[in-house]
Amino acid sequence: MPDPRTPSYAIRTPLHEQHLDGFGTVRVLPLDAAEDAEVIHRWVSEERAAFWGMTELTRDQVQAVYAHMDTLDTHHAHLVVKDGEPVALLQTYEPGADRVSACYDVEPGDIGVHLLLAPAGAEGTRPGWTAALAATLMAYVLLGLDRTRIVVDPDTGNEKAIARFLRQGFTPGPAVVLPEIDLPDVHLPEKKAQLAFLRREVAFPA
Repeated sequence: MPDPRTPSYAIRTPLHEQHLDGFGTVRVLPLDAAEDAEVIHRWVSEERAAFWGMTELTRDQVQAVYAHMDTLDTHHAHLVVKDGEPVALLQTYEPGADRVSACYDVEPGDIGVHLLLAPAGAEGTRPGWTAALAATLMAYVLLGLDRTRIVVDPDTGNEKAIARFLRQGFTPGPAVVLPEIDLPDVHLPEKKAQLAFLRREVAFPA
């Protein structure tokens, strides 16, 4: 019988698992809105996550956001765990079912990605850490999900995120304005975004 003190993500069946020599084992898990709300709320509440747009939400509101997402077939949230510790929130979505489709020509095989990294732990920032984690996540998205191109839409003011994507091989697209979404279940304010794209053959050349 599982120890009740064991977090559920420790025994949750991964969607993707990969070991990188010198880095560790990364597991991509389906997000559990109730079980993971505490850690996600802690991350999105920090000022460093301001561009995520959830700094003012309570824990229960964060849980409600991801519980709603879990009802969708087009948008999915994942908890990324490295060596047993949560390190990132990964969201994937179908661009054709998202407001980003109003801003570029969606191609078959496209997949949208949002990525929020956990704050650095006691060891502080480590050179190459983000690149290694991103390589694993790109393997899951492009190879595991059999997609041909990733699209990202960081806020134009989020220079660190934009620079990180470009270092990972993304090609910059246009700067756009994502339209406001105001529905009973979700409200997203207008957003100035920098689109960027990564094709599978660039990330994983034959």
